[in-house]
Amino acid sequence: MITGITEPSVLLQKDSNPALNTVTAYGDDYLEINRVRFRTAVSFTPEGLIRSLDLTSPADIDAELLRSLVGLKDARRDPLAFLDDAPPALPPDAPEVVLIGTGARQAFLPPAVTGALLSLGIGIETMTTQAAARTYNILMSEERRVLALLLPGEPTP
Repeated sequence: MITGITEPSVLLQKDSNPALNTVTAYGDDYLEINRVRFRTAVSFTPEGLIRSLDLTSPADIDAELLRSLVGLKDARRDPLAFLDDAPPALPPDAPEVVLIGTGARQAFLPPAVTGALLSLGIGIETMTTQAAARTYNILMSEERRVLALLLPGEPTP
């Protein structure tokens, strides 16, 4: 019998902060944020409100929705603004990355949907909702500016 050997463990979050939005559980047809269960698509950042969204599939996600979630103002600009070579200003709390959980299967969004944010330097990653939930928790614990848009999976029969 060997003594003094313990089970290996991995600590993903150094501290727990109840003031931050954290994915606490997920299942085939629900998401749980801060121990509150959602059966709809949700969008949230580490701080602030959790928004319930009327989306049922990745095809429902469009460029205007992403712009709105990030906090970008209307795209209309001075037609001569291109002479300044200055990109539109990002809000001070704009995310570094947007994580999109597309349900049980990964689905990529068309460039027409993601192009505006990518051109401003905001990363967009699409993955399964479970992978996006885990990735969000890790980035949030590292104090990164991250926005999650998570669609629940399909209900089990």
